[in-house]
Amino acid sequence: MKTLKDLEIDGKRVFIRCDFNVPKDEFGNITDDRRIRSALQTIRYCIDRDCKIILASHYERPEPGKYEERFSLVPVAKRLHSLLKIKRDIFMADDVVGPDAQEKAAKLEAGDVLLLENLRYEAGETSNDKIFAKKLADFADIYVNDAFGACHRKHASIHAITQFFDLEHKAAGFLMGKEVNFFSKVLENPVRPFVAVVGGSKVSGKLQALTNLITKVDKVIIGGGMAFTFLKAHGHEVGNSLVEDDLLEEANNIILKAKKLGVKFYLPVDVVAAQEFSENTTVKFLPIQEIPIGWMGLDIGPASTRLFREALNDAQTIIWNGPMGVYEMDRYSKGSMAMSNNIAQTHATTIVGGGDTADVVQRAGDVDEMTFISTGGGASLKLIEGAVLPGLEALEN
Repeated sequence: MKTLKDLEIDGKRVFIRCDFNVPKDEFGNITDDRRIRSALQTIRYCIDRDCKIILASHYERPEPGKYEERFSLVPVAKRLHSLLKIKRDIFMADDVVGPDAQEKAAKLEAGDVLLLENLRYEAGETSNDKIFAKKLADFADIYVNDAFGACHRKHASIHAITQFFDLEHKAAGFLMGKEVNFFSKVLENPVRPFVAVVGGSKVSGKLQALTNLITKVDKVIIGGGMAFTFLKAHGHEVGNSLVEDDLLEEANNIILKAKKLGVKFYLPVDVVAAQEFSENTTVKFLPIQEIPIGWMGLDIGPASTRLFREALNDAQTIIWNGPMGVYEMDRYSKGSMAMSNNIAQTHATTIVGGGDTADVVQRAGDVDEMTFISTGGGASLKLIEGAVLPGLEALEN
């Protein structure tokens, strides 16, 4: 896979597919600009080489063909301008491939940056439409994919567009190269002991990743809602906790496979339980054997936190994907915050994958202590699964 440095781009028109799908509050203010900051190196490299730069990104899931201000990338353009610290404006198109975008793209001078509107305003983006992809490709001489977080999707700006550029005119951006490099190096040749910490709500979304990780790691720590499927498969009463009953056999098979391979498999030994999914209800700290019928586990308990910390003590490589509980509510965030602190305090190479996990690390104040925080949750999971990412495959063909 070529990276941007492998291409002759001086003075060329460069189309950069970014991932500016950043969280905003109810007033439309960006609350976490990490994904924008992650794209700066690639954008600055192109500015320094007098390129005419066209940036494109999706944002959430608007209804195609229907403009809604809350899905607009205008706030992204403003934040990008302040982060790039350039004197000239970032030009913002009113559409994606319409008259305004074409007019502004035609007027670009060396070092200018144009941001197209939300790609998903166009139905052709998610349907991987070739006609729409050709319109995007016509903006530029060079195609650069720096949107690792969207690389697992076969969308027009990720996949179909690459058919209009040969191998000398398409490449990965610096962020993309860094992401792929980190995950492939760690998964292929980790310094051991190698520990996987896997959380989040459901087993189904991480089943293949877990199955693949079991063959590579020395220890697996399971937390979050998905732990209750494993606990129920073990024969525990889990009350009204989140359980995927159709995956009990799969969960049991993963446990048996870990045992067969000599992989140590850790599950919570206690939970923070409540009768309802609420911030204001009564909570109990209970061993997993004592969850009452009608109650649900919403976070790992203090004994689990201590157990998991001990399991991490000798780790040399840690990959973490998924929080330990409903961290969005303060009452059920202690397990996730403690996990972040404990991982940050190790001397291991630490890789954080997934938006929720990165959010936990940010809230816990551990961002600077982690070796690498991935910008792509779904894409990083697919890499862990060993799947071929359409976005990467398209750059190589």
